[in-house]
Amino acid sequence: MNRLLRTCAIGWVLWTAAAHAQVIEFEQNGLKYQTLTRSGVTVMFAVMPQHLRDYAIIQVAVSNGSKAPYVIRPEDFTFVRPDGVVLRASPARIVVGMLEQKGTASDVIKLVTSYENSIYGNAHLKSTNGYEQRRQSVLAMGSIKLKAAAAASALAMVQTKLMPGESTDGAVFFTLEGKILGPGRIVVRTNTDVFEFNTD
Repeated sequence: MNRLLRTCAIGWVLWTAAAHAQVIEFEQNGLKYQTLTRSGVTVMFAVMPQHLRDYAIIQVAVSNGSKAPYVIRPEDFTFVRPDGVVLRASPARIVVGMLEQKGTASDVIKLVTSYENSIYGNAHLKSTNGYEQRRQSVLAMGSIKLKAAAAASALAMVQTKLMPGESTDGAVFFTLEGKILGPGRIVVRTNTDVFEFNTD
């Protein structure tokens, strides 16, 4: 009986520790990052200080420290405003399509410069298949609109299957009428866990 009680107590302690994982905050390259680990998977994000046309942007990194493959999609991210309105992140193809139609040289410069400033030199970000790998494959594009779309496709987080030990990074876009994200919550719902962060 004592053995059963001890086993139950240990299980309860482990469950409580996992259920109450704490968000860790730090600053890097002028951005305030938050990170949270659940079931061996770590999600890290920062609100970007500018917007792209109608989109607010967050920079996200995900690392799979679990023993199984893990799928992450931009559509897993939502922004919950204080009034309860929930905004789902736009799929990367929507943002890329908009820039193919309306992209300018200014969009390219703003997008690439701000994103690269946030990730290069960030000691907490070690991506195995993120922006830098995607950027290499889209460098030789033609027109300005194509370059804007290519920049967005390199930066944007896309659906990714991470094997154990792999990580990725990317930008996640929320339609917010040309404003940056204000107070609220970023919620990431996956097939295994829910990650929650405050943006104020």
